[in-house]
Amino acid sequence: MFAKSNDGVQPVSAAEQQRSLTLAKSAKHDTNAQISTIGRGVTIVGQILGEGTVHVLGQIEGELRALSVSINEGAKVEGEIIAEELTIGGVVKGSIRANRVKLSSTAVVEGDIFHRSLLIEENARFEGSSKRQDNASDLPLTTPLHPAALGNAHTKAVAMQGEN
Repeated sequence: MFAKSNDGVQPVSAAEQQRSLTLAKSAKHDTNAQISTIGRGVTIVGQILGEGTVHVLGQIEGELRALSVSINEGAKVEGEIIAEELTIGGVVKGSIRANRVKLSSTAVVEGDIFHRSLLIEENARFEGSSKRQDNASDLPLTTPLHPAALGNAHTKAVAMQGEN
């Protein structure tokens, strides 16, 4: 690797190359580390779009799209979920599209699951069909699949991460 100085081109040391790579990787990790939480006692009706991780402790009625989604025990989602990685410990009623899906022992799922890998722990309840797809979550994050699925809901909630 070379760097340009006032005198011309000079070689960059291996330590400086490694430091640059480490900084680039940590900057990339920080953008993926964005976390949004829907707290207990909170109900959102509409569409939620997230670029990072969304933790659901409350209730959602509508569509949820994020890179990583965690639906905790006691939480409930009614509608479509699209994610790269999805962990369910609560109740989900609706279609799921995720590359990696994990149903914890407390999960209750009613609906179809489209996945690349599916893990169902003992005592989890799943009523529906499961279909393996190589790229189950490869859908654009900005285009809703079924706007009619939101019914007559006039409220639109969009979870977006800001810069900290």
